Amino acid sequence: QVQYVESGGGLVQPGGSLRLSCAASGFTFRLYEMTWYRQAPGRERERVASISAGGATNPADSVKGRFTISRDNAKNMMYLQMNSLKPEDTAVYYCRRSNVRDSWGQGTQVTVSS
Repeated sequence: QVQYVESGGGLVQPGGSLRLSCAASGFTFRLYEMTWYRQAPGRERERVASISAGGATNPADSVKGRFTISRDNAKNMMYLQMNSLKPEDTAVYYCRRSNVRDSWGQGTQVTVSS
């Protein structure tokens, strides 16, 4: 059974930083590209950043230069280091295998506000 558990969200001031974690299970993690997504209130879920099985990264234009995606295949973990946070980054953040219709985890709430 595939599962995703996201953690590390919270309330942070504009310009601050957070590090999100994604624990994945139920599949051979090292073989799959992984993606962080986010969904803000009243908006559709959007891709934030992806990382290939080999570690190549592909951030969305809106977070390029501010967010860094990484993975630890030995631990079945993926991370999102978020710096220079803006109010428009406020959303629930999710992780999932790319291009596979797994069920979503519970997500982790990120709120950027002064």
